[in-house]
Amino acid sequence: MDTGAPRRVRSFVLRAGRASHAQKRSYETLFPLYGLRADGAGPLDFARLFGNSGPVVVEIGFGMGTATSIIAQQNPGVNYVGIDVHRPGIGRLLWEIERRGLSNIRVIEGDAAEILEKNIQDCSVSAFHIFFPDPWPKKRHHKRRLVSRPFTDTLAAKILPGGYVYMASDWAEYGDWALGELSATPALVNKYSGFAERQAWRPQTEFERKGIGKKHEIRELFFLKA
Repeated sequence: MDTGAPRRVRSFVLRAGRASHAQKRSYETLFPLYGLRADGAGPLDFARLFGNSGPVVVEIGFGMGTATSIIAQQNPGVNYVGIDVHRPGIGRLLWEIERRGLSNIRVIEGDAAEILEKNIQDCSVSAFHIFFPDPWPKKRHHKRRLVSRPFTDTLAAKILPGGYVYMASDWAEYGDWALGELSATPALVNKYSGFAERQAWRPQTEFERKGIGKKHEIRELFFLKA
């Protein structure tokens, strides 16, 4: 039935890439331990989810999850939530969690925009990490870009005062776009005068290595919630 409500444009496409046997096994055996599906879950209680009241960092689109697991291992007092839709990457991150013995990561499978709207309460997150999202380079696809208003307003609403949004991209034009969109978000303030300096604590990702191999310029953005 047509409700008349506008259909939200998704920032991702579910790819038909094959998961390896190990990724499938990790997904099947470890998702019940470290993962959750947000459908019908309602607002998340992070203290209950992690068993502590530590700060929560949400990463949107973690790829294969290696950088995510390294950051979590280096910061055991911080809780990390990874959101993604691609099962091969979810399986790989779950394997990393088990291999590294991490207790401070949980994985949510689903659309980040819907999860933020339905499952993450306002002023409950310390930071958002968005590393190398799909740049959707063709002009007709710019509407699919994740780091765009009003989604950036939603990010700001979920962050605690003093928290931050940190984005990295290997697509210069998308970096320019995101700088404009984040700068136009009333609740956010740029920590730098323009693009951010390389954050030493962020490990290099697979997408970043590929971008550097193609001579792409890495652009980083670091915005604080006022």
